[in-house]
Amino acid sequence: MTTALDALLVGTSWCHVLLAPYTKVEESFNLHATHDVLMYGIQPAALHNYDHFVFPGAVPRTFVGSVLLAWLSSPAIHVAQSLGLVSDKFDLQIIVRLVLATLNAFAFCLLRRAVSRRFGGPTGVLFALLTCTQFHLPFWVGRTLPNMFALFPVNLAHYLLINRAPNSLYPPRHSLHAALALLVFTATVFRSEVLLLLGPMALHALIWGHTSITKLVMVGLVSVLASAGLTIGVDSYFWQQWPLWPELHGLYFNVIEGKSSEWGVLPYHTYFTSFLPKLLLASLPLSMIGFATDSRIRGHLGPALMFVGLISALGHKEWRFIIYVVPIFNIAAARGASRLVSRRKRTVLGRFCFLAVAGLLASNCIMTYLFTMASMANYPGGEALSKFNEFYSKRDNVHVHISNLAAQTGASLFLHTHAPPFLPELASPTKHWTYNKTENLSPRVLKGTREVTHIVAESTSASSFTKSKRWDQVDTIDSFDRWVVNPAIRSIPRIGLGGNPTALLQPLKMAKSDKLVILERNTT
Repeated sequence: MTTALDALLVGTSWCHVLLAPYTKVEESFNLHATHDVLMYGIQPAALHNYDHFVFPGAVPRTFVGSVLLAWLSSPAIHVAQSLGLVSDKFDLQIIVRLVLATLNAFAFCLLRRAVSRRFGGPTGVLFALLTCTQFHLPFWVGRTLPNMFALFPVNLAHYLLINRAPNSLYPPRHSLHAALALLVFTATVFRSEVLLLLGPMALHALIWGHTSITKLVMVGLVSVLASAGLTIGVDSYFWQQWPLWPELHGLYFNVIEGKSSEWGVLPYHTYFTSFLPKLLLASLPLSMIGFATDSRIRGHLGPALMFVGLISALGHKEWRFIIYVVPIFNIAAARGASRLVSRRKRTVLGRFCFLAVAGLLASNCIMTYLFTMASMANYPGGEALSKFNEFYSKRDNVHVHISNLAAQTGASLFLHTHAPPFLPELASPTKHWTYNKTENLSPRVLKGTREVTHIVAESTSASSFTKSKRWDQVDTIDSFDRWVVNPAIRSIPRIGLGGNPTALLQPLKMAKSDKLVILERNTT
C-alpha cells in the first residue's frame, strides 16, 4: 500500500506535466535559466549568451533553484538520450519539468508517511487521495515558478514537525530547529513571503515551550547568514552584479516601494473567500472537521491560518503566494475525513458520512478534470511554435518573429529547436533559423523588415498583415475561453432523451476562439 500511494503521488504529478507540457510567462525565468545552464554551461565566457541579460524582468530572480534543477536533470537527460527518447530540445523541457515534479512529489511522499505515523494509516491514505484529486497542487508542482522551488523545502519543514509518535506533545528540538532553518533558507533564497509563515510557526514553538528565544535567534542568524551568502555568491556571479541578493531586492521593490500594487490590488478577504476554496476544493470543509475534532491538527493548522491572515494585508494577491499551506490543509482534511469514514457503517449516520467523503472526492475528480482539460487548451504559444517547427522542419534560412502573446503562453527557449545552442546529439548544422522575440514591433515595422520570413502573431492583428497581400496565413491556433452548457442539454425538455441521449454524458462544452496565427511572407 505504501509503495502504491507513493507511486500515485508521483504518477499524478507526471500526468499533469505530460498532459500540459507547455509553460506560461510567469515560469519563464527559471525555465530559461535552467535551459541556459544546461545548454551553455556555467563558465564565465558562456554567461553573455544567457537569456536574462536580454529579458531581465522587473526584479532579479535567484539562479540557485535553476542551477540545482539543471544539475539534477542532467543524469535523467543522458538516460533518456541513451534510450532514444530525446528527439529535440523540447523533450528536454519535459524532462526538466518531470524532475521538478518528482522532487516535489517526493516531499509529498515523506509528508504522507509522517501523517500515517502521527495520525494513523487511514489518514495517510486519505491525504494522498485528497492531494492527487486536487488540481492546482499536482498541476503546478512540475512548473518552474519560484514558489514551486520554495515548496520543496517548506514541505520538508512540515515533515520534520509532523514526523513523530501519535501521542508526542512536541517535536524533537533538532527537528524543530532544522524545520525553522529550512524556512529561513526558503525565505532568504526563494520567496520572501515565507517569512510570514516562519513567524507564526516560531511564535507557536516559543509559546508552547518547544524551544528558547536564545536558541531560536541562534538558529535564525546562522541560517540567514549561510543562506544569504549562498544566494549572494551564486546570483552575483550569474547576474554579473556585486553584491546582489535577489529576494531582498524583490522584497524592497514589491513591499517597501509598493510596486506590487501595479499588478493589481484585491480585497483583504480574497485569500479566504476565493483562492483557498479554489485551491482546496473538497479539502476545505473536511479541514474544518479536522480542526474542530483534533487538537494536534490545530497545532499545525493554526500557524497556517495566521500566515494567510498576515499575507492578506498585502494588496497584491495571487493564489501561488499561499500554496505552501495547501498540504497542511490537506492533512487537516484527511484527519477530518478519517473521522467521518471511521464511524460504524451499520448506522444511518455512519453510511451518510462515508458517502459524503466519497462524494467530496468524486467532486474533486470532476473539478480537476474540467480544470485540466481547460489548461491543456490554454497554451496557444507553445502549440503554435510546435506546429511551426513541424511545418518547416525541412526548410533552411527561417526567421520567425514571435509575438508577445505567443511568448507568454508557451513559446519557450526549449522550443527554439532549429536554432543554437544544440546538444551534440541533436546538432542541426544545416539549419539557419532565427527565433526573434523582440517586443512591441508594430505590423508596419514587421512588413518592412525583409529578413523576417514568418510571424506568429495575435489573431487580432492578422488582417493588418494579410490585407497587404505580402503575407499568407498558414494556420490558426485557438485556445480555451470558458465552459458553456452543452446546447443539446437545452433541447432535452422539448424533445426528450431520444433526440440526443449522449447529451447528459457531456453537459459542458469547451468554448474556444482563435488566439494566434502563423503567417508566411509571400515572395511571389
